[in-house]
Amino acid sequence: MAVLLSRLGALSHRHRLAVVGLWLVVLVGGGVGAATLAGETSSTFSIPGQESTVALDKIGEQFGAGGEGATARVVVQAPDGQTLTDGTNAAAVQELVGTLGRLPGVVSATDPLDPAAGAVNADQTTGYSTVTYSGVPGEVTVAEQDALLDAVADARDGGLTVEATGDATQEAPHVGGPTEVVGVVVALIVLAVTYGSLALAGMNLLTAVVGVGIGVLGITIATGFTDLSSTTPTLAAMLGLAVGIDYTLFIVTRHRQELRRGSDVATAVATAVGTAGSAVVTAGLTVVIALAGLSVVGIPFLTQMGLAAAATIVVAVLIALTLVPAVLGLLGQRALPKKHRGAAPVGDEATAPTGGRGLLAGWIAAVTRHRALSLLLTVVALGVVSVPFFSMQTTLVQTPATDSTQARAEQLLADGFGEGSLGPITVLFEGDSAVEAATGATGTITGLDDVAQVSPAVPSPDGAAALLTVVPESGPTTQATEQLVTDLRAALADLDGVDAYVTGQTAVSVDVAKSLDDALPVYLVLVVGLALVLLVLVFRSLLVPLVGVLGFLLTIGAALGATVAVFQWGWLAGAVNLDTTGPLISLTPILVIGILFGLAMDYQIFLVSRMHEAHSHGASPMDAVRTGFRQAAPVVVAAALIMFSVFAGFVPAGDATIKSIAFALAAGILFDAFVVRMVLVPAALALLGERAWWLPRWLRWLPELDVEGAALERSPARRDPEPVGAGAR
Repeated sequence: MAVLLSRLGALSHRHRLAVVGLWLVVLVGGGVGAATLAGETSSTFSIPGQESTVALDKIGEQFGAGGEGATARVVVQAPDGQTLTDGTNAAAVQELVGTLGRLPGVVSATDPLDPAAGAVNADQTTGYSTVTYSGVPGEVTVAEQDALLDAVADARDGGLTVEATGDATQEAPHVGGPTEVVGVVVALIVLAVTYGSLALAGMNLLTAVVGVGIGVLGITIATGFTDLSSTTPTLAAMLGLAVGIDYTLFIVTRHRQELRRGSDVATAVATAVGTAGSAVVTAGLTVVIALAGLSVVGIPFLTQMGLAAAATIVVAVLIALTLVPAVLGLLGQRALPKKHRGAAPVGDEATAPTGGRGLLAGWIAAVTRHRALSLLLTVVALGVVSVPFFSMQTTLVQTPATDSTQARAEQLLADGFGEGSLGPITVLFEGDSAVEAATGATGTITGLDDVAQVSPAVPSPDGAAALLTVVPESGPTTQATEQLVTDLRAALADLDGVDAYVTGQTAVSVDVAKSLDDALPVYLVLVVGLALVLLVLVFRSLLVPLVGVLGFLLTIGAALGATVAVFQWGWLAGAVNLDTTGPLISLTPILVIGILFGLAMDYQIFLVSRMHEAHSHGASPMDAVRTGFRQAAPVVVAAALIMFSVFAGFVPAGDATIKSIAFALAAGILFDAFVVRMVLVPAALALLGERAWWLPRWLRWLPELDVEGAALERSPARRDPEPVGAGAR
């Protein structure tokens, strides 16, 4: 692999202008395609075949186009001391309902003052109109949302308090903003310090942005042909930017090392792509495996997220292997600081002595000298941080931002109708005697725990189906309401001649959470198993991959534990601009596990491959650990700081779905890079000694991937990568 990649790097360097031009054409073409072919994204998460999803489809069939459409609840409250039924207020409500019914995309708007609607509280001070759209959740356009909010704002002029909530009012997550820009600026500063060159740092960032741009534009084009979740492009951008910067960093760093050794630009480029590029390909492959592996759980929106992010990673790897060498060719010797240009060549770092000065040299000396203590303290510390993980709760019900119209509307509903009104449960009865069955089941449902109210049965136009709305006593994210979904299904399981389906936002959340819980073990076995095989091929060892994977388990426990402590328990909530606490979004655990596993294996490969290289050059196990650490740790530290900055940039003002995921990823990067890879792994390898590189005889037939590029020393491609005179100087 090293020889093939070296030839690719030499080819990209030789035809550098053509390579740069080709990528720019792809970027511009993606922009044109996104502008002309893009479609709408969905903000809902459901699983085909689940009871709640099947019921939503049936409601659409039985009750017409608006049965499964997105809805908004426009909440109205009378001025203090007045009621909604007062003459002036009643007229204002009627005018508002008429306006809502005429809005673009609206199928119907209910009248809260209609006695049959049950949409006014007992004090007659608060009521709501249910506005139903023709489009399903996620398909309500920005223009339609703006028209709704304008109507709400106009209605306030009459003295009423008017707010709106519901899935029809939810905005798609944004990509790019002030906090994300701060993260990118921090990444640029880290790169500038690492390189000692602002121009080279800008080049690194620019190539990563090109890769992310192509990936996100490709996803945007795909929305015109398939339904994608609104979080998909944000997740792909967040992950693609982080790995794109890091992969370029690894190749540029190795290129500069080769230049300092006296290689000409062409040879340095070819060698860097053959060596560091091999590690980039292997690391990228682990991330792709982890993300594409999400498809095995059989959940469509997760499959979409995983494949879209994986495709963005593939683009980032291709950028690092082709565009970066081309740009390095254009830079020539300017890739080095001025003081290093024309300096005497340095020796081969792979055989450098294990001594050295500086923080990292002292760090690895201390870790390996006190290896048993370092290993024990690491395990204990990460174990303590992991404790909150065992009380983690998840939900799909999102909490709106404080002081938004959605949050104010939900507060009005909770005050006027109780917390359960925020998450009503819908029960669909289908069969010849559906209406009678629904009426008869009302008493049974009322007797269940946590039931506050059951609405009268609403028959379908042909009488073949009926709907009941069950209002819980508790809020939609509580365990009591989730248990009520289970109790309802058990109580209505054996109706004679009638099928009953429990659905609604809470029921969908329960179904998705169960599916994710069932799929997680299968996903872990598959992804960890494939990654172990890959790492065994890379390091020709069983214990090194095992140490890496076991360290990852501590990483994921600590990352999710810290996330639970902040987002569920409220610890340090102000530090991340957290409005409200509550269960994590159901997607968080499996997405964080998938993404962090790939990134953790990145650090494992980049760090341990240099140790393996030193060992293969004859260094003792202890010297190999120290030498490899000193060579790779500075780059891993810079890469981790960059990834942390990019992920953390999505936290302060992030979308509710993205915020907890970004925080968990940022925390996971810190734990994995600075605790697991820089303390636990070198301490464990120092303890294992020569046994760390042991491979059973029955596995020695496995092919060598040669990530370190040993074959390049024997390859003429390195010595003569391009015709004389073609190299940049």
